[in-house]
Amino acid sequence: NMEGKNLYFKSTRGDQKRILSAEAIIKGIADDGGLFVPETIPQASKDLYKLKNTDYKELVFLIMKEFLTDYSQDELKDCINKAYDNKFDTEIIAPLSKKMGACFLELYHGPTLAFKDMALSILPHLLKKAVQKLNLNQEIVILTATSGDTGKAALQGFANVEGTKIIVFFPYKGVSKIQERQMLTQKGANTYVIGIKGDFDDAQRGVKEIFEDSAFNKKIGEKNYIFSSANSINIGRLIPQIVYYFYAYLNILDEGEIKNGEKINIVVPTGNFGDILAAYYAKEMGLPVNKLICASNENRVLVDFFKTGVYDKRRKLFMTISPSMDILVSSNLERLLWAIGERDTKKVKGLMNSLKEKGYYRIDSETKKRLKDFYGGFALQEESRQCIKEVFEKSKYLIDPHTAVAYTVYKKY
Repeated sequence: NMEGKNLYFKSTRGDQKRILSAEAIIKGIADDGGLFVPETIPQASKDLYKLKNTDYKELVFLIMKEFLTDYSQDELKDCINKAYDNKFDTEIIAPLSKKMGACFLELYHGPTLAFKDMALSILPHLLKKAVQKLNLNQEIVILTATSGDTGKAALQGFANVEGTKIIVFFPYKGVSKIQERQMLTQKGANTYVIGIKGDFDDAQRGVKEIFEDSAFNKKIGEKNYIFSSANSINIGRLIPQIVYYFYAYLNILDEGEIKNGEKINIVVPTGNFGDILAAYYAKEMGLPVNKLICASNENRVLVDFFKTGVYDKRRKLFMTISPSMDILVSSNLERLLWAIGERDTKKVKGLMNSLKEKGYYRIDSETKKRLKDFYGGFALQEESRQCIKEVFEKSKYLIDPHTAVAYTVYKKY
């Protein structure tokens, strides 16, 4: 980083250790079970908005260099070029489609057709570089829980990447048939897929428990392995996702739909809260955003949270046609709680303990006021089906059930 300013990451739960991005990407999760958050949110340069016909790769570089200050320009560019190449079926990487009074950001042009490709194409390269930078000679074992699409995208990203192995845990019978086939037919000598009895929350909790088991980590360390994660708890997953919000804005700007500085609403179909958190970071970096609209299906824990300030997972999990959002514990919300709770790590730790022990937590009214950037809405399966039909009949544009949830919520908003 030319300015010589380093950006440090630390835990949401109070561990005082400050680390640079390479170490945070390798660790995935902090020693105290917290998630890594950037100490400060860098401001995007004003020149960004002057970019015409922005090249996606150029934008990835401009944003990621602000966060990954311990990577050299060449290292970053190398990772970016390896990630966003002809694996994507369009040079634009993330085209924007104007239909029905909204802009649809198409994040399905990657190798596994899931938006997760946007970040999981680059994470293996960032990780490999991080290992070289820190002179580690251990092999990295990626542990990942999936509600369906992360699994395949992660397997694809890490397949045959030297020095890594990847194990994906999915809820047996809890992902769609095609997602299961996608995972089970994955090629690569270093890929493993395990179906578990239970739902996604069980899988995610299981993976977190392995990360937090220090005796077990020591044991595999002696065998020359080190655990890391490809879930959105890893900042190497989160930071690349900030990019496409800027990209979308610049595209709408390019087309003269809005004036520079004009605010847009962003609607994100939400499960683990990673994608919409990236949008929040984009807003904090200066992207002109009016509301961040968090769209849920029948599993409306987040909708209730934004309304009441109470996060309560003591409820039945519904299996829906938008399975990637069939989640009761949205991990990344912890990062938002840290950011809006005046970075009070004791408070965050207390809330997370309450969730673990009692199944719910409540934020105080001061903190709740700071959620005003967000709006939570939900769409039922029947509404989503209707929406897919209506959009297709009116504009011959076919949207998937997750997108349908988002569009339905947007129309209600």
